[in-house]
Amino acid sequence: MPIPVILDVDTGVDDALALLFAAAHPELDLIGVSCVAGNASLERVVENSLRVLAVAGAGHVPVAAGAHRPLIEPARDAGHVHGANGLAGIELPPAAREAEADGAVAFLRRTILEHPEPVTLVTLAPQTNVALLLRTHPGVVDNIARIVFMGGSAGPGNATAVAEFNVWHDPEAAAIVLSSGVPLYMYGLDVFERVAVPQDVALELAASADPRAALVGQLLNHRIRDTEGGESVYLGHIGDAGAVCSIVAPDALRTERLPVRVELAGYGRGQTVVDRRRFPGEDLFHGLADGWAEVEVALGIDDERIANLFLDAVVPGRAADAAPADAG
Repeated sequence: MPIPVILDVDTGVDDALALLFAAAHPELDLIGVSCVAGNASLERVVENSLRVLAVAGAGHVPVAAGAHRPLIEPARDAGHVHGANGLAGIELPPAAREAEADGAVAFLRRTILEHPEPVTLVTLAPQTNVALLLRTHPGVVDNIARIVFMGGSAGPGNATAVAEFNVWHDPEAAAIVLSSGVPLYMYGLDVFERVAVPQDVALELAASADPRAALVGQLLNHRIRDTEGGESVYLGHIGDAGAVCSIVAPDALRTERLPVRVELAGYGRGQTVVDRRRFPGEDLFHGLADGWAEVEVALGIDDERIANLFLDAVVPGRAADAAPADAG
């Protein structure tokens, strides 16, 4: 039977790719989408999600609006990466429907508790909605199979030298999720950046007469600048979609159960510290080692297999030999 999943998104370019994959793959049952400010404003994220789902042929999937900002700090969007509208300037037809009347927290509670099977919650955004859900309605934990989150890094960051954007945007929320006791799977920036589609494939898709294929190609072709004011480069990352792919093909990733914590102060604010030591250190001997959660952390990935899995689902019959992330 398909795995019931809810995606919590801040729909920019890569969240859109994730929605397209989740709606298309037969082993996934996309039962809902909750939205949070992150890559764009909440209003823009909701509208983007509705429009992408319509292109995906998934106009029946309910969408709910959640938090306008992080728990503590003001919202910071990523327009410099995802474009002013969050979708790299791609204009999709307006959605023919609106978001659910109740907000994301109420929607998540109802959808999770009413489902006959435990739900996999996939967070591809700052985890504000999920933190509010867990603190307001802790009983939902009993019907959450696990939380798969695209966030953090076992290596360098992107928002700062050490912090990945989703966790950095609301580190308090990420810390709450880590402490929830729900089984956790971390698909971090270090594997996120490995999976890409070759540029010639993306260009071919962008020229397709099929609206879904064309959207996939246009999203993959979105370029970002390598430095402020510098040259724009093709990356072709499937991004957040890789976290959803990991649910379908878990054996395509190498994971370890490791202690993880979120730093909440100083320059390291938002960093996910992943403890890969094989022997205890001074912190353990001197009572300084609290605040860690056991997390299944993705440390390696078969990037070609995941890229082809993605393409096979969203553009049936159009798999390609995937290339490294710097292709093109």
